[in-house]
Amino acid sequence: MAELEKEVLGNVKGIRNTVIEDLKTIYDMEQHDGQLLSMDLAVKMAKITDFIGREISVYINRSGQILSVTVGDDNTVDLPAVEGRRGASRLSGVRCIHTHPGGNPNLSGVDISALKNNRFDCMVAIGVVPEFEQCPVTFGMIAGFDENENYIVECTDAMTLEQAESIHLPNMMAMIERILDKQSGSSSLAEVQERAILVGMEYNGMGNMLGWTIEDSVEELKQLADTAGALVVAKFLQKRPKPDPAFFIGKGKVQELALFVQQENIDLCIFDDELSPAQQRNIEQAMGVRVLDRTALILDIFAQRARTNEGKLQVELAQLQYTLPRIMGKGLSLSRLGGGIGTRGPGETKLEVDRRRIRDRIAYIKECIGKVKSVRDLHRAGRTKAEVPTVSLVGYTNAGKSTLLNTLTNSDIYAKDQLFATLDPTTRQLDLPDKQQAILTDTVGFIQRLPHQLVAAFQSTLEEVVEADVLLHVIDVSHELYKEQSNAVYHVLDEIGARDKTIITVYNKIDKLPEDSALPERLAQEENSICISAKAGLNLDKLLELITENLKLKSVELELLVPYEESEVSARLHRIATILDEQFTTQDGSLMKVRLDAELAAEFDEYVELAQLYKEAIE
Repeated sequence: MAELEKEVLGNVKGIRNTVIEDLKTIYDMEQHDGQLLSMDLAVKMAKITDFIGREISVYINRSGQILSVTVGDDNTVDLPAVEGRRGASRLSGVRCIHTHPGGNPNLSGVDISALKNNRFDCMVAIGVVPEFEQCPVTFGMIAGFDENENYIVECTDAMTLEQAESIHLPNMMAMIERILDKQSGSSSLAEVQERAILVGMEYNGMGNMLGWTIEDSVEELKQLADTAGALVVAKFLQKRPKPDPAFFIGKGKVQELALFVQQENIDLCIFDDELSPAQQRNIEQAMGVRVLDRTALILDIFAQRARTNEGKLQVELAQLQYTLPRIMGKGLSLSRLGGGIGTRGPGETKLEVDRRRIRDRIAYIKECIGKVKSVRDLHRAGRTKAEVPTVSLVGYTNAGKSTLLNTLTNSDIYAKDQLFATLDPTTRQLDLPDKQQAILTDTVGFIQRLPHQLVAAFQSTLEEVVEADVLLHVIDVSHELYKEQSNAVYHVLDEIGARDKTIITVYNKIDKLPEDSALPERLAQEENSICISAKAGLNLDKLLELITENLKLKSVELELLVPYEESEVSARLHRIATILDEQFTTQDGSLMKVRLDAELAAEFDEYVELAQLYKEAIE
């Protein structure tokens, strides 16, 4: 750069020539082309600001070249026109780094206006404090358009100079310009398949993996990402003794991924573990793309699948409970971007939403779910009063529960070979071989490390499992990890207090096994288990017989003689029992053969004795 171009602009009146010369040396400071700012530049600007008491602004292009150095104050900083500006969907290619003499790093209204008017890549503010290496930093970026086609600005929380130095800027710029391009072209991000990378880490003291390897878990994460609509470009695995508290996989690995993200035009990074709010924010700022964890991905899929009012309420509750601790300083992922994985559903509906409003919304949703629960309890009480047995389908997601319900009850609920194909609970009448009728309920599929927010939000739905007489545990026996999937289901049953229920193990999809496989024969020898194919209709009659046998264990068949003058007893039996036979051929009363709950049998002992005496008399 020529000496003539090294000019200090702005309000330089009263500033010593030695300081002016010192300011000119800023032009020669090297800046990494992918770096938000360097520690050396920030410290030098802070020292000069502290000495002269005026704001200093430095303008840098994407190649790291310093274009201009300007002196001003908080209200009169001279912002030069940016050359080579492009269309409304493109940023200027220049970032502004400036100091705040008072020590407050937050962007002012003037800063935000300059950011919008000049379409800077970003606006960085350094709060000058006496310990120059400890100066706090914030920055703001244009993050899209609002409904009036005005620019939306997102600002970060205060961070240290070291944290700011580690932020990789090019990825953020590419993501923002893609957002602006799509929004200015009136196209929705939800219509475009997002390019994603997956990250998994093996470390000591990992969460409850229940026999899964990290490779298996990341492969399942890929299936979840496919279900959500992402295009998985690559998978990365990392081994560490323990997670890094700031970057989870370590700062070096994050920087390595940042380069890959830039080269491959990645939109999204998905982690297989649940990240803390701080980890998510740090990784997002360093990589420059949106970051999701396993929990957020599953919540997004649930948001797509919810159809009924109850299902939508439960998903919204889970999303709000997940969002609440992350609402402050999450960064660009809270922008109203027009769609995309992790932004769908009712969980995040405003650009800036505070904790109080979220808590109010959570309270309102819980009240609504409570009303729905009351109706469900009323229906359940009616079935209990009528002694209608209930059977619930449980199992890992995509094990074939909905297909089995359709086949057994001649229904047509949505069933597809994908994770969480159905979300809303479905209840149908099931006709058993002994002419008894039962209620068959399909519940939400389980998955390893099912987010606790979902377990809490779907508590009223999962009560159907807790209150059922018999559980059908459907297992996809064709899956290589069917044992691990089964363990994950039992873990959730333990969590909701349903492990002690009567469970029939249903090994499904045997039609997908090799013809010479000995697995079905071996599994069928297990107690209270059966091998079937819901799709091909194999062994369904035997399954119905097994259900009937298990329901009989909870009921007894009695033969009673009820005198005609005790008609209220006869009426009660018609309400609470299944009447198998009834004869009015005796003078003493009606001879009834019934099936009822074993716990109620003792109430009718005297009528059982009357029936025995009557039989002995006619013999």
